[in-house]
Amino acid sequence: MDFYVDDLDGPPKFWTDIGLHADMMTPLAHHHIPATSYYVLFDRSTEHGHPNQPPYLALQIRRSQESFTYEARRLPLPSMAQSWLIHRGCPAEAISLRTDLGPEPGNQETVALERRLVSDGDHFAMGYCFTRADPSDPFTVVALRALDDRPVPYRVLVEEIDYKTWTYTLREIGCESVGDALRRCEDRILGRAKSSGRSSPVSAQPLTGQPSRRLR
Repeated sequence: MDFYVDDLDGPPKFWTDIGLHADMMTPLAHHHIPATSYYVLFDRSTEHGHPNQPPYLALQIRRSQESFTYEARRLPLPSMAQSWLIHRGCPAEAISLRTDLGPEPGNQETVALERRLVSDGDHFAMGYCFTRADPSDPFTVVALRALDDRPVPYRVLVEEIDYKTWTYTLREIGCESVGDALRRCEDRILGRAKSSGRSSPVSAQPLTGQPSRRLR
């Protein structure tokens, strides 16, 4: 993975946190303008590193003639990485994910929810996430808190992958309290709520963006 900064001065932390793992990163989307680059990356090193580290990396690099700066955020879902970059100046239409990698959405509800997360992701703060890459039951849970005044202030996202059909589904559960949201996460982690729970919309705003694709 080439970030085009080898001849530039930059923060040492970039090389320890990102550059060191560059050969383990797969670009799912990227967009470049003369002074700035945006990346959605799948970091395969997370499969062997710290347990439960989010596998997707949203990265923005700003360059000058002699140096560069960067911002990065590890996130549990690629749609969240897209949203993070869009709200830092990347055009939404320029950061659509590759369609030749990973499983496909298993239903239209998944596609619609991912589009809403891409467009409205900045309305929520992530409080907790857990990813299990076990092939027998691969899933991710994410607890979100609304940053504005919403009737249902907390959301739990549950992504599940079916390797037999090579598809994935994403659903959401509305929660009234942080305790309820964390309990929902725990129920899925402990296998008490596999493929269950009613969905409720994150936003009533028009759908924009593109559905996500992932690697696992």
